[in-house]
Amino acid sequence: MAAWQAGYRLVAGADEAGRGAWAGPLVAAAVILPADPTTLMPLLGAVDDSKRLTPAAREHLLAHIRVCAQAVGIGSASAQEVDALGVTPANRLALRRAVEALAMRPDYLLLDFFTLPDLALPQQGVVHGDARSLSIAAASIVAKVTRDRWMADEDQIYPGYGFARHKGYGVAAHAEALARLGPCALHRLSFRPVAACLSAHCVPASGAP
Repeated sequence: MAAWQAGYRLVAGADEAGRGAWAGPLVAAAVILPADPTTLMPLLGAVDDSKRLTPAAREHLLAHIRVCAQAVGIGSASAQEVDALGVTPANRLALRRAVEALAMRPDYLLLDFFTLPDLALPQQGVVHGDARSLSIAAASIVAKVTRDRWMADEDQIYPGYGFARHKGYGVAAHAEALARLGPCALHRLSFRPVAACLSAHCVPASGAP
């Protein structure tokens, strides 16, 4: 709201999902919402940090976000890019790709905590931004639903790991599957639990590099 009050009209909020997962990409989204309270009515009081919402609520709100938004952009960084660059640079890469995927160039950018110094846009990193900014919260929902759907699809390609259930995060069932099957091509080999599996001579699953 403050950016709109300052005269900016194409304000994009951006956020990512999958930062802490052991497997799968980092997926980021950028969302430009209209500066019109009437148009935003379906989102006000409903959109929140994606982690606080149920999967059903996220899916429901995603449909409203796509109707209300002026533009939605999605970007990602693969597990291999996370390994090569590190988590924070890969996070920034995914966010930048999401902003660059927008159909219109924003004139201001709000991000959850991060800033993108290599992106020539006025911007602000907001601490707990997904709980304080409607556009960042909307982006968090888009990123989370997009990534969850992608991981569910990958479960068909890499069965046995339970990706459709845990989406690559470090739950007990994932640790058991990793120990039993070894890492696959979706795993982040630089992450300690995966690296420990490799050092313990786990046998890589089919499709692993």
